[in-house]
Amino acid sequence: MKQASHVTMASQHLLLLALFLALSGCQSSKFASAPSIEFTKIPSAAQGGDERGVEIIAGRVHGSHPGERMVIYAHSGPWWIQPDPDHPFVSIQSDSTWSTPTHLGFDYAALLVEPGYNPPFTMDLTPTLGGLVASVAIVKGSGSPTFAPTRPLKFSGYDWAVRTIESMRGGSENAYDPDNAWTDASGALHLRINHRSGRWYCAQVALTRSLGYGTYILRVRNVSHLEPAEVFSMYTFDEFHGDQYYREMDVEMSRWGDAADQSNAQYSIQPFYVPGNVYRFKAPAGPLTYSIHWKSGSVTFKIVRSPHDGGTPSAVVAEHEFTSGVPSPGQEKVMLQVYLVPSGKYPLQEGGEVIIDKFEYLP
Repeated sequence: MKQASHVTMASQHLLLLALFLALSGCQSSKFASAPSIEFTKIPSAAQGGDERGVEIIAGRVHGSHPGERMVIYAHSGPWWIQPDPDHPFVSIQSDSTWSTPTHLGFDYAALLVEPGYNPPFTMDLTPTLGGLVASVAIVKGSGSPTFAPTRPLKFSGYDWAVRTIESMRGGSENAYDPDNAWTDASGALHLRINHRSGRWYCAQVALTRSLGYGTYILRVRNVSHLEPAEVFSMYTFDEFHGDQYYREMDVEMSRWGDAADQSNAQYSIQPFYVPGNVYRFKAPAGPLTYSIHWKSGSVTFKIVRSPHDGGTPSAVVAEHEFTSGVPSPGQEKVMLQVYLVPSGKYPLQEGGEVIIDKFEYLP
């Protein structure tokens, strides 16, 4: 009986050893077959936009499994899915190659994804491995980076760049006409939305340099005439740092497509979906002076009434301080913009114009 017991124990040990070796082999096989992605054709490094055209991005995937597909993103500001949201998946061919047209970006990301993956339209942060994403490869665009053409403009003693190509803002693609931004004989800046050739064209100007901490002041004439689908915005934006939510801080005048909304203005820091990052209020008609006072760990927004004679502003309309999630300086620039948002119930009818008398920065 003792001999039989020893034989049984020896058999169990051999069985456990065989099982361990089998599992080790499976693990080794699993790691050995971890999928990888290589690029065989890399598009140019350039600031994106529909008007910049497209190029082909291509590559090969090693170790993919049936049902897996590719998802491609181009990095220009956010990471944008390619070639468009209606066609988010790229098939892997029988020889393991893949290719697709893409709008341009400074960097490109290729994701190997498993069935059931639901790709976001845009991402602020660099795509990463995990979940239904089986592999990720990121590459810089080829050649020296090129930026979208702009037209120079002088306003309030500063150099500004007038946008000429499309951009995503307010949940839709907006087109821009450089002729919709100009200064008049008094030095005031005009920003206009107009309609031609079956399309609305907006206006945007951006400071050509970063100013950092300090107080940004904007004196604006009456904007109460804006339609529900129109937006006028003064904001900071750093297109190179999605990990900092683009260092975006906004003063926005809009009802966001809803004519019944009694609030027509808001202050915000990004991301807007974090509770407490948006402060809505009602701004009166007439000239107003907007200010953003930005310092370490805090940003205070304020709007006051502007006297018609250009004297000292008075009568605070709305003031609010954010102390959580406030960005630190980087490569952000001040943007001034009029654009439109989708509104099925109150679509834009006439367009409009915003007149800005003065921009001032106090360190």
